[in-house]
Amino acid sequence: MAARAKLKMASPEPKSLVPFTRESLEVMEQHSAKKPSEEDKEDLKPNCDLEVGKELPFVYGNLPQAMVSEPLEDVDPYYTNKRTFIVLNKKRTIFRFNATWCTLSPFNSIRRAAIKILVHPLFRLFILVSVLTDCIYMSMTDLPKWGPALQNTLLGIYTFEILVKLIARGIWAGPFYFFGDSWNWLDFSVTLFEHISRYSPLNFISVFKIMRNLRILKIIPLNQGLKSFVAILIHCLKKLTVVIILTLFFLSVFSLIGMGLFMGNLKHKCLRWPQENETDMLNNRTGNPYYIRETENFYYLEGERYALLCGNRSDASQCPEGYVCVKAGVNPDDGYTNFDSFGWALLALFRLMTQDYPEALYHQILYASGKVYMIFFVVISFWFAFYMASLFLGLLAISYEEEKQTAAEKATIDQEFQKSLPELQEEKITAETKTIQIEMKKRSSTSMITSLDALDDATISHKEVSELKKSRQRCPYCWYKFAKTFLIWDFSPCWLKLKEFVYRIIMDPFTDLFLTICIILNINFLALEHYPMSLETSNILSIGNVVFIGIFTAEMIFKIIAMYPYGYFQVGWNIYDSLIVFHGLAELYLTNFHGLAILRSFRVLRIFRLGRYWPTFKILMLTLCNSIVALKDLVLLLFTFIFFSAVVGLNLYGSKYKKYVCNINEDCQLPHWHMHDFFHSFLNVFRILCGEWIETLWDCFKVAGQFSCISFYMMVILIGKLLILYLFLALIISFSSYKPATTEENDEAKNLQRAMARIKKGINYVLSKILCKKQNALEDTLDNISDVYVKENISDHTLSELSNTQDFLKDKEKSSGTEKNTMTENESQSLIPSPSVSETVPIASEESDIENPDNKEIQSKSGDGSSKEKVKQSSSSECSTVDILSEEEMVYEREKPKHLRNVYERRSSSAQIGRGPKKGKIWKNIRKTCCKIVENNCFKCFIGLVTLLSTGALAFEDIYIDQRKTIKILLEYADMIFTYIFILEMLLKWMAYGFKAYFTNGWYKLDFMVVIVFCLSLIGKSREELKPLVSIKFLRALRVLSQFEKMKVVVRALIKTTLPTLNVFLVCLMIWLAFGIIGVHLFAGKFYECIDPTSGERFPLSEVMNRSQCESLVFNESMPWENAKLNFDNVGISFLSLLQVATFNGWITIMNSAVDSTDVDMQPNFENNIYMYCYFIDFIIIGLFLPLSMLIGAIVANFHKHKIKQGGSNIFITVTQKKQYRALKKLIYEDSQQPVPLPENKFQRFIFDLVTSRVFNIIIMTLICFQAITVMIQSDEQSPKIDTALFWINSVYVMLYIGECVLKLIVFHCNYFTSGWNIFDFMVVVFSITGLFLPLMVGYYLVSPSLVQLILLSRIIHILHPEKGLKLFHNLLLPLMLSLPALLNISLLIFLIMFIYAIFGMYNFAYVKKEAGIDDMSNFETFSSSMLCLFRVTIFAGWDGMLNEIFNSKWSDCDPDKINPGTQVRGDCGNPFLGIIYFVSYILLTRLIIVNMYIVVVMEFLNIASKKKAKTLSEEDFRKFFQVWKRFDPDRTQYIDSSKLSDFAAALDPPLFMAKPNKGQLVAMDLPMAVGDRIHCLDVLLALTKRVLGKDLSMEKVLSEMESGLTLANTFKITYEPITTTLKRKQEVVSATIIQRAYKSYRLRQNDKNTSDTHMIDGDREVQAIKEHSYIDKAEGVSILQSQI
Repeated sequence: MAARAKLKMASPEPKSLVPFTRESLEVMEQHSAKKPSEEDKEDLKPNCDLEVGKELPFVYGNLPQAMVSEPLEDVDPYYTNKRTFIVLNKKRTIFRFNATWCTLSPFNSIRRAAIKILVHPLFRLFILVSVLTDCIYMSMTDLPKWGPALQNTLLGIYTFEILVKLIARGIWAGPFYFFGDSWNWLDFSVTLFEHISRYSPLNFISVFKIMRNLRILKIIPLNQGLKSFVAILIHCLKKLTVVIILTLFFLSVFSLIGMGLFMGNLKHKCLRWPQENETDMLNNRTGNPYYIRETENFYYLEGERYALLCGNRSDASQCPEGYVCVKAGVNPDDGYTNFDSFGWALLALFRLMTQDYPEALYHQILYASGKVYMIFFVVISFWFAFYMASLFLGLLAISYEEEKQTAAEKATIDQEFQKSLPELQEEKITAETKTIQIEMKKRSSTSMITSLDALDDATISHKEVSELKKSRQRCPYCWYKFAKTFLIWDFSPCWLKLKEFVYRIIMDPFTDLFLTICIILNINFLALEHYPMSLETSNILSIGNVVFIGIFTAEMIFKIIAMYPYGYFQVGWNIYDSLIVFHGLAELYLTNFHGLAILRSFRVLRIFRLGRYWPTFKILMLTLCNSIVALKDLVLLLFTFIFFSAVVGLNLYGSKYKKYVCNINEDCQLPHWHMHDFFHSFLNVFRILCGEWIETLWDCFKVAGQFSCISFYMMVILIGKLLILYLFLALIISFSSYKPATTEENDEAKNLQRAMARIKKGINYVLSKILCKKQNALEDTLDNISDVYVKENISDHTLSELSNTQDFLKDKEKSSGTEKNTMTENESQSLIPSPSVSETVPIASEESDIENPDNKEIQSKSGDGSSKEKVKQSSSSECSTVDILSEEEMVYEREKPKHLRNVYERRSSSAQIGRGPKKGKIWKNIRKTCCKIVENNCFKCFIGLVTLLSTGALAFEDIYIDQRKTIKILLEYADMIFTYIFILEMLLKWMAYGFKAYFTNGWYKLDFMVVIVFCLSLIGKSREELKPLVSIKFLRALRVLSQFEKMKVVVRALIKTTLPTLNVFLVCLMIWLAFGIIGVHLFAGKFYECIDPTSGERFPLSEVMNRSQCESLVFNESMPWENAKLNFDNVGISFLSLLQVATFNGWITIMNSAVDSTDVDMQPNFENNIYMYCYFIDFIIIGLFLPLSMLIGAIVANFHKHKIKQGGSNIFITVTQKKQYRALKKLIYEDSQQPVPLPENKFQRFIFDLVTSRVFNIIIMTLICFQAITVMIQSDEQSPKIDTALFWINSVYVMLYIGECVLKLIVFHCNYFTSGWNIFDFMVVVFSITGLFLPLMVGYYLVSPSLVQLILLSRIIHILHPEKGLKLFHNLLLPLMLSLPALLNISLLIFLIMFIYAIFGMYNFAYVKKEAGIDDMSNFETFSSSMLCLFRVTIFAGWDGMLNEIFNSKWSDCDPDKINPGTQVRGDCGNPFLGIIYFVSYILLTRLIIVNMYIVVVMEFLNIASKKKAKTLSEEDFRKFFQVWKRFDPDRTQYIDSSKLSDFAAALDPPLFMAKPNKGQLVAMDLPMAVGDRIHCLDVLLALTKRVLGKDLSMEKVLSEMESGLTLANTFKITYEPITTTLKRKQEVVSATIIQRAYKSYRLRQNDKNTSDTHMIDGDREVQAIKEHSYIDKAEGVSILQSQI
């Protein structure tokens, strides 16, 4: 309905096209001279369908040729009085111009000519071609000879364009003028500056190049889609302004904290002491004269470029013997990494936030300051980076949803409009036919011929409609005729029979199954290629390739015969199959041609043939194509920005990289990453957008300076990341609508199902024939078992129940199928029970020691036999719930335990009546006692405590355990005790629940597995040959999952959101497989190189060219020909290499090796194959960006689906936490400060007014900001005078804060400590005084002078105060605070995973050789070091280096016989296979969990935004209403004066908010008014609620409940007696005004009449009397009106 309404508004009886004449201009000026009313201004808005750049809708009729490019009257009513006119080109594109002001007349021939040129489509195309040509020219490094001529020509074209626009549009800055468009401003500035720099004698060359680059952005206004997306992104930036400010705030605060903690620490190095006069001891191993300033007496680790950092703390790095830790030299990374000033600290924090090379900064700080400061980095890298990313993603998601809704509304309007067009045409045709019939009746019989001609015309019009439909076909009609003639083969009956026979074969389900198997086998053959490969294997793979090509060729031929070429090529998959066949045949023919071996890489296209038989793949690819088409303008905008950035980088820094190359490379050669040419500049920009920018920024500092480089890099990072995030979110939201294919399956997929069904049917038939002889014996045994079953349960059931056993045995076979299905569903959901019900299991049958293998159901009757119910054999006792219920049943059947208790009582009573043995009763009591024990809360808490202790004990078993004998003995005894306790618990649960019930619960299965792990670890300690069993002790920590509900909820939610995405994950894996196979074809065996063992560098190509020359070198016998640890020699290692590229860890090394590769057994050469970078760029875009958006989109869809199932609540929190969530929302929204009584003392009252005033709050916030600025201006090694000045400044701040605290204590007394913010301020004052005077007593060595500054700086958190600080910040913090329960649960699971993997790493990688990736700080020797390593892996910070050290398994890399002091373990080699599984599994698990963390926060953002948009009111909205009411009603009378109502409504929060001017709306609400013109709060709330919700019965009930609650809460309420309403009062005032004016005019007319009939003297007297009388009458009238009012 809304779409139809908008359609009617868009074209209500559309105005016909009228030429713009002088009369039109005069009428327009007359209309503009009249002032329109305010209502007209509000109603008139621009029509979105008639905006500039859009096509004129067809409802305005056809465009005559005479009106093309001619001025026309504006068809939009909004511009009727705006003095504008429109011009349409041949494509009906709308151009709008101004008719007056600073421009030529619309009727001027020069302006008309300029307008015709401007609106012509070829003019825009000509300008676009010119801009593209200029872009190509700007990307050239070596300019051609004709370059200046081309440059002058382009400048002339741009100047001509500006002149045309100036003449056509006019020189003014208003709308539709030349300078009213910001893109015209940019174009004019660039062209003007280019003219000045071209003809000016001054040197503007460098600035000229930069300004000319802005010409690339001219592509944006030439494309309407790009222009609209730029407007959308600018709108997003406006919304992100607060987020950017908050990010800068947090960055500044953390930078100041970093300055206080680490200032000058990175200059601490190990210096030889006492120094010796030795000249031959050179510890500087780089040999580069550029770094001579490093002192030779510093200590360097082998192979390191910079000196070893050290610290004076016990947990910091310690210097070796003979060295002392001193502060000397420069900071690491050529002085660019430090916290010595605010600017460098801010750069370091921004680097940590963007997660670029953070592992190096971690190590530097931990070496220099100590491991305890890892907490600082955890907060920055995990919480801060996560929160900021969530903020940006959340707000961008909200913006995209808004744009999506707007686009959907426009699309519905367009669809309605398109539907209305054929109706209009049909109506037109029918109208014509009716007129013809009328004319026929009027005419005589002699004019019959003409009437028949008219009828022919009518029929012709219908034919034209049919021909119009035919014209919409994709190809001309002649092509269809040709295809039907030559591509449909109907030769003879024999041929048709052959065709029918082939059709049956090729369309048979088994044929599709055979082809699918062939495709899978072909994929396996492709994946089997490796290096080195034997000749026999190569021949087998070649033969297999030929066989598969033959099979696919035969398939194509048979399908062409069966379907004809015409039908075959109508199917897209058939065209794809034919291309693969043609490629395979061409490859066979061109195999021996040199240089065409790259054709082998296209074999991977066969992998995607699986999509024909895989509906999920088809749906995902279709969604991807539709998304890319919809977002094509955004993709083009991103590419335009990358191109622009690359050209700017080339022109800014290209020459400087060549000039100052010696500053960045000791050999004075350009490195792999630079900006000397366009391709490398493009690669550098792409690398920056991938998140790797800090190292290239350091190189840029060395060649071009700091300010220029930081400006350029920040522009690329901020704008580029915004574009990428917006595109990523758009793809995720489009993929979140993905639904698994169920009904929409193609014929091939159905054929596969039919073939598998036939195979199953055949197997069942064969098995039934084989086992038919055994069926009779099986039935006999079943009868015997049923008899035994009845006997065993005779004491357990009443006679009425046993009488129906035979019916049960008869119905058993009927219900077996459904029963099995129910059990499988319950078993699959055993790990996902309801969080609202305790994890308990039903008790099995009491009397039987042998559990019945089948879960049979007994159909029992009641006493009268009228009703029937099914009672399960394993019925529950009073302390258990049914575990095999589905999740929904367990959530909504809260009274189930009570029902089960009744069942148990009924069963126990029947057992007493029965003739059961005495042993059965004893066994029942024993089981009942066991059940009570295991269900007891104390027992559960004890088991949970033991679980935590057994898990925590694993952390002590590090490499130093053999040296700590006492701890080792205690741990051994503890393991035994833990094992016995868990075995006892397991036995108790077995007795209480029974084996069947115990092992049908997934959590108890996990507990059973952990008990087995305990037992195996104890057995492994007892025997030496079984000692490897001890290493599985890390699995003990898994028991924590089953003991804590918070973790179980997260595991269930992850299973729900992740398992359904398995198909999507397989599609992503298939894409990776394709890239892995291509990598094997391109790089297999080419990563080998000859390494110089003395320097560790690669031999130059001039010395070693191939493998044979390398092995012939005498001094290289130990390491002749070395391969890179990560390569593409087979598909498995290719996957690992691609994973490192996908995580951007170690990917630079892999890409450099690929680019330098030459051929197999050939020495690599620098950038020999430079365009291999394209392979990795394609992988990052196609293999990482798109699959990741697919996978996350599917997870979001599942998350949303299960959230809706749970009623909109978060699926990652427990039932208890849901209550806490509601309490947290109340705590956030309600006023936390208690009302403070006003002091009676005048002095105290004055101070109270002072400290509670807004001005006092602003003064305190200003002091806090000035104190932060004081910290910012500090730097390392500043003069003592500055230190003294800072001491006194800090003293002044402390005194001011003390004064504030004293003033508030004087006023508030004990109430001061009722606010948490006041307590925080008081603690800051106390610690500030302590920190100020403590260094004077104990010295500055023990207490840092920056301590006071950091304590005072902590008050800056007041900016986030919801009342004193910025409210916008509070709104941004709200989603995070509401997501805290879910984030806490997810964080606990991440910590548990980190704990388990840390223990596993300690057991397997503790003795790995220490090199670059594993060192003294990051290793697996102790639990803390292992957690530090795993934290790095969690945030993708250098895990490739650790994996490289674990890859050291050869004699050349490690020593397997190395003696490790203090332990019996020998060797320092790693286990590559175990290391790969370890790191890959950990990365996948943690990434999956972290993705769900982002989803939780972003969904909370969207939830809050949707609630704001929806017409609903929550409890928080009412609470906010009463909070505002308190400000306007401080005495709590429940009434406010009517004069304050406007201000009150404007002070409310949405959706109750009413912006000013709102007096008219408030009067229209007709609010009741009491004595004294006062309005009651409930009346105001009722009116505002009706305004938001409308009239609804449910709303009336809510308001009635609120009214009763408010009445009960306020027993002393003033009697509510309304005397009038706001609407009546307004009417009275208006009426009184009208009466007074009428009476006044009447009296004046009477006076004039009397003066004309009397003399002057008498007239004067009479007039005086009349005036006196009129004054009396007026006074009486006014008094009467006032009394009435």
